[in-house]
Amino acid sequence: MSAMVELSIAVLAGSLVVVVAILATRFGSRFGLPSLLIFLAIGAAIGDSGLGVRFDNFELANVIGFTALVLILAEGGLTTRWTEIRGAIGIGALLATVGIVVSIAVVAVITHFALGLDWWIAVLLGAVCSPTDSAAVFSVLRRLPLPQRLRSVLEAESGLNDAPTVLVVSMVSLIAAGSATLESSGGVLGTIALGVFELVVGVACGGLVGWLGIRLLRWVNLPSSGLQSIATLALPCLAFGVASVLHTSGFAAVYAAAVLIGNARLPFRTATRSFVEGVGWIAQIGLFVMLGLLASPARITPHVIMIALVAGAALTFLARPLSVLVCTIWFRLGWREDIFLSWAGLRGAVPIILATVPLVEGVPNALLLFDVVFVFVIIFTLLQAPTLPWLARRLGLADTEPDEVDLEVSSLDEISADLLQLRVAPDSRLAGVEVGELRLPRNVAISLVIRGDAMFAPGAAEVIRAGDTLLIVSPAALRGAVENRLRLVSRHGRLAGWRRAARRTLRGDGTP
Repeated sequence: MSAMVELSIAVLAGSLVVVVAILATRFGSRFGLPSLLIFLAIGAAIGDSGLGVRFDNFELANVIGFTALVLILAEGGLTTRWTEIRGAIGIGALLATVGIVVSIAVVAVITHFALGLDWWIAVLLGAVCSPTDSAAVFSVLRRLPLPQRLRSVLEAESGLNDAPTVLVVSMVSLIAAGSATLESSGGVLGTIALGVFELVVGVACGGLVGWLGIRLLRWVNLPSSGLQSIATLALPCLAFGVASVLHTSGFAAVYAAAVLIGNARLPFRTATRSFVEGVGWIAQIGLFVMLGLLASPARITPHVIMIALVAGAALTFLARPLSVLVCTIWFRLGWREDIFLSWAGLRGAVPIILATVPLVEGVPNALLLFDVVFVFVIIFTLLQAPTLPWLARRLGLADTEPDEVDLEVSSLDEISADLLQLRVAPDSRLAGVEVGELRLPRNVAISLVIRGDAMFAPGAAEVIRAGDTLLIVSPAALRGAVENRLRLVSRHGRLAGWRRAARRTLRGDGTP
């Protein structure tokens, strides 16, 4: 078979897998199934126990997996608003460091005494399973109508919990070298301290690369949205490379750089966001399908399932709640938020990819560890992810009112303004409101209304209808206030904010 024919078959198969994965995601969302499980199932279905495609190159899988995680983290950071996440950075950082240490300790103790695992293997299992997964968190939690701070805590944690990677790599190196004792190389505590140190330095490295990258993009002023999108995604990847070469936390660096760049005033932001979201989805599909290919149902024995259940139960029902309690005790979070944070510690690709590190290094029983982690991820993701909406409602954390308006933003850099395109949804209370009743900030203009095939400049008395598209020009500095006002009216109608203003007037600290 010629190289061109092989390439054609590979492109055909890859494209077909992507199309099937996208369609499966659309149908799976109706049943509350996380996309990662759907992609894993597709990979397993075409693997050696399904259609017979054999893939057992764990070294290649390790490289591809880490590359995909870099892209997923970059997408998550670039689409995260700093104003929403800054209040959650403290808790997220503690969960990504102190919380990880607590989880590792609990899982290691329970699996050592309950299952008789060697101490180093027990600690390794805890380190592999403890980190939450950015792909799972970004894809599942962003669809839930949660309080912004709660969602931001989980996103920050998943973006920063790279410390276990250092721990896993260090322990695997020791085990492979035959020197895995609690006293070697500073022991577990010394290795954890090294991981935390590299996490902090990685964040600083990512921040520096992001700061320099913003200035570079402003100076170059690229003429094309396509080039701008590629450059914007490349800079966080550059941060990962720089941090890794300096032996610091590459994942923390890529997330820090992405958040910084994603919140900078750069041109073509809407096009860039769409581009990186598409790249993130491709990375997720490729990552989880590949991990599904690595799995083999023939290796899933009752012994593997038992270890996975014990380790998963220890982590989910004991270690995670304890780590949340330890990390949030100094912050003003209620017991409802603590319960939700405990249950929402989703695992996914990160534990499975970390489990390939021992396989690459030839650690004894590494294949058993991989299978245990794979089963653990499937069982507890099926248990946790579909129940998160129900738990949020039971705890009174779910917001049943519409929180978002259908809004797209483009930059008008020449006049330091933004063009907002608002589509009025059928259930939005914007419908029936007059343009003047929106009470948008001064110097903000609704320049055009698109209604069906008609386009016109509206007057103050023009009534907004469901299905309308409004083009709004706003000074860049007022964009946030405009978005907040539109969301408020979409929720509560024309009198949104009136009672609050009336109370301020009666108190003498506001104007009618």
